[in-house]
Amino acid sequence: MAHERQMEGGQIGEGQVEGGQTARGQTVEGQTEGATAARQAWMGLLAKAAPADLESAWDALEPKPAWRWLRKPETGLVMVRGRAGGSGQAFNLGEMTVTRCVLVTEEGVTGHAHVAGRNARHAELAAAFDALLQDETRRADLDDSLLAPLTRKRSEAERRRAEEAAATKVEFFTMVRGED
Repeated sequence: MAHERQMEGGQIGEGQVEGGQTARGQTVEGQTEGATAARQAWMGLLAKAAPADLESAWDALEPKPAWRWLRKPETGLVMVRGRAGGSGQAFNLGEMTVTRCVLVTEEGVTGHAHVAGRNARHAELAAAFDALLQDETRRADLDDSLLAPLTRKRSEAERRRAEEAAATKVEFFTMVRGED
């Protein structure tokens, strides 16, 4: 028997989140799988971006969209789960602070954001850019002015982190004894 909970504007069935996307990452109503994958990629990039980078992009954005809150930024805890060896038995690793929000533009496009930490402005900007990136007329400009620089910064940071880790790598080997 499917459990449902009442949400503003309708009901959401078990295994679903707002916007029609299922908890298993299946496609959102009205979007192709490619569009869903692209949105997941930019939402991850926005959530992991430095708030100062998003603020700079927002300041440079013209015209700025008008929008209203569906869910103001709110901070809470989520349980982080891990797996021993990456594929073993799941266990609760610990709790993590997350800030989330949902907004809708005057054009009716909904933007969502979940960001690590307590930075409400970061969540607000990520949700606003999520909504703007869903607008085909603005996406090309935002790809060049926002997503491309964020992707370059993230790739550079990952490369530096990999170099630092490689510098501390220790190689162990076993010597084989000869037969006596």
